[in-house]
Amino acid sequence: MKRFFSYPLSVIFYIFFFLSMLIFHPIQWLCLNLSGYQAHKKSVDIFNFCLLRCLNILGTGFSVENEYNIPVNRTCIFVANHQGMYDIPPIIWYFRKHHPKFVSKKELGRGIPSISFNLRHGGSVLIDRKNRRESLIKMSKFGDYLKETKRSAVIFPEGTRSRTGAPKEFRKNGMMMLFKKLPEAVIVPITINNSWKLFKHGNFPIDLGVNVQLKTHEPIEIGNQDPEALAALVERTITADIR
Repeated sequence: MKRFFSYPLSVIFYIFFFLSMLIFHPIQWLCLNLSGYQAHKKSVDIFNFCLLRCLNILGTGFSVENEYNIPVNRTCIFVANHQGMYDIPPIIWYFRKHHPKFVSKKELGRGIPSISFNLRHGGSVLIDRKNRRESLIKMSKFGDYLKETKRSAVIFPEGTRSRTGAPKEFRKNGMMMLFKKLPEAVIVPITINNSWKLFKHGNFPIDLGVNVQLKTHEPIEIGNQDPEALAALVERTITADIR
């Protein structure tokens, strides 16, 4: 019965999902070009809040476990496992005070209404995974941007999402570059659970009643600690709580 209802509800979800993307694309453009960064950021926050409400159509719930006082006046480097595209809206919405900017593959920078626009103009960095040298240069410049603005980074070091929830080995070079560039920043590991279940039947239908869980772990000061050792610690911390 659950699978039966997932078909019509998935259709309704996708209608509202794509309408949100189409509506907020010109809104983002207007906010950025008429009022600048703060207005654009507010439009992105509201856009992602709307995406969360779209997912509620499927009975999807979101819970964020955070018992730590994450600083808002300094750069945070949020590092998380990656289980699906719907990992992103709750991070943008629930951590909006930290101005999260994403490390994303360059392919997402074109052709997706609202999402591509934000990635290109909102402060995120788009990298070519096949060009390691260029990617590291871009990550270095991204670190400079974060240092100057005191905004925050979000990185999914698995690279591609896990379709079963099982963690993949972390690619640590990007993380270590940011750790080296931003010794004054704080690392916030996040474990994401159940997001992959939305796609257990593929992109259609989307499974119903999934509770996507985000758990923040104790923030880690970078300081003068060894970047490689920090990256290994972050990976162990995140993967230990994947269920």
